[in-house]
Amino acid sequence: MKFKIPFTISDIEISKRKCKYFLKFTSDKESKLSRHLENAGVKINKRTYLAIIYRSFFYNLLIFSVIITSLLGLIPLFGAPRLNFFYFYGLGTALLISCFILFNQLNYPKLYSLNKTRAIEKNLIPSLQDMLVQLNSGVPLFRIIVNISNSDYGEVSSEFKKIASEINSGTSQIMAIEKYGKLNTSDYFRRVLWQLSNGMRAGSDMSIVIKEEIKNLGEEQAIQIQSYGSKLNPLIMFYMIIAVILPALGITFIIIISSLLEVSGLVIKTMLGLIFFFILFVQIMFLGLIKSKRPTLLE
Repeated sequence: MKFKIPFTISDIEISKRKCKYFLKFTSDKESKLSRHLENAGVKINKRTYLAIIYRSFFYNLLIFSVIITSLLGLIPLFGAPRLNFFYFYGLGTALLISCFILFNQLNYPKLYSLNKTRAIEKNLIPSLQDMLVQLNSGVPLFRIIVNISNSDYGEVSSEFKKIASEINSGTSQIMAIEKYGKLNTSDYFRRVLWQLSNGMRAGSDMSIVIKEEIKNLGEEQAIQIQSYGSKLNPLIMFYMIIAVILPALGITFIIIISSLLEVSGLVIKTMLGLIFFFILFVQIMFLGLIKSKRPTLLE
């Protein structure tokens, strides 16, 4: 999962070189954005990231202002009446679009960090089961870490690849595991790494340590599934009321009113079209809610 600033064309390294002028509009004050960028694992600090998106905002505002104002100014050529003060409308629309892009770029590190956490937790239990099988087969722990890093476990493999690289550079296994345990955003993965480092320090049987972690994560998974089921009930009720009952009542009301009063067909078609787009919006929102509430430990 590559970190790519939304609505930008240039690579991050190229954007870094182009945003130097906008650095003076940023500050070094610690914020949540700094932590999200650190959790995302990208080589960029808060000041540079803000400078990049401020530069993007400036150029977006300039480009959209020129394009939208020009289009509004050319409307009379197509037979439409001239729009008074069209440049104000063009600037206002460009400002809204640029602010929307800026808002998305500002929140992207947080969204990226959350998605990375979910991707790690999704593959955590299968990767631990793989580790347990290899341990019971007599494979050394470092070789297991390398094998997991080369396997298809998504972000879990990426994290183990960082640990393996750290160990190859001369760091002890315990220190490397503890280092990435502190940096990781997933509470479950962090707990697994801490248990591994503590078990290595104490000289414990690592197969027992991993077996206990699999058991604990399995119990946590069962709790998440129960919680997920309890959250679905009110969501389904909300969906039935908003997306099924209310539109049905609305369509019935429109049919009755149109039969009693002389309502033009255009008005009826417009109202039915609005109901259709409202139902479509609710459907998309409902699917998004279902996806966001899904347990992170589910495979």
